Amino acid sequence: MDINEALSRLDWSREPQGLYEPVAYTLAAGGKRLRPTLTLLAAQVFDGVEQKVLPAALALEVFHNFTLLHDDVMDNAETRRGRECVHRKWNTSTAILSGDVMLIEAYRLLEDIEPKHLPAVHHLFTRMAREICEGQQYDMDFERKEVTMDEYMHMIRLKTAVLFANALQIGALLSDAPTNAQNALYEYGIHLGLAFQIEDDYLDCFGNPATFGKAIGGDIREGKKTWMRVTALSSGMLNPDSRDVEYVLSEYRRLGVDEKAKAEISRLTAEALKHLKHLPQNDATTQLRDLAERLVKRNI
Repeated sequence: MDINEALSRLDWSREPQGLYEPVAYTLAAGGKRLRPTLTLLAAQVFDGVEQKVLPAALALEVFHNFTLLHDDVMDNAETRRGRECVHRKWNTSTAILSGDVMLIEAYRLLEDIEPKHLPAVHHLFTRMAREICEGQQYDMDFERKEVTMDEYMHMIRLKTAVLFANALQIGALLSDAPTNAQNALYEYGIHLGLAFQIEDDYLDCFGNPATFGKAIGGDIREGKKTWMRVTALSSGMLNPDSRDVEYVLSEYRRLGVDEKAKAEISRLTAEALKHLKHLPQNDATTQLRDLAERLVKRNI
């Protein structure tokens, strides 16, 4: 079953509408559906049955959208996927509460997993959720301090990459894949997630707003520590307090930060692909390889 079709079958036509309408609005905005796709592909590598994996895939997508909804509140973002953010369309309290019920629904969806796998999946899911919260806190803390590249990479590993990694591992686990194969998929997901986040940092500066779905320069205006800013600051040539988008972008170009970002994205993607060599080589593995290569070429 197509992920979008499965998501459309989730019933949000409940009362009170003020709680559930923003959830339906959020999930209807679309997106790449990347995390559930990774879960299904990981299962297919080991000939897993889609119906056994689908509840976890849906839980991961609902959870991911919950994090975006709350992230937009914390970042005071205006648009997401080309549409007005929930806290702008409704209000901040609504965005927080609707996000909360999405988190609860994500855990409810896990109840449909086969009982023999549920404890292990629940453990991975809960660890992932905690790590993502830790990454988000680091991200907020970094706005008020100097940050090394090691600190930044640790933050995005928690905030972004562990969701990729766990989506893959859970798909493999539900298909009874051996532990070494689960670990290989986890590492593929970590490196792919790191590359994906650095590319997001790049696109926030140099992407096309129509396809990126967010206003260009938002991270600069918010003073967020991104791969781009941390790299530029390490040169000692960027005003650390500047939130002027035009100035910062010109400095990124002058310092070659844009090209350095592309090189790092390519390096991390190559590292991700190495881990696929430890898996059965079939159509699903090929799709994982192709997906990685497509992701790192989004408008770059």
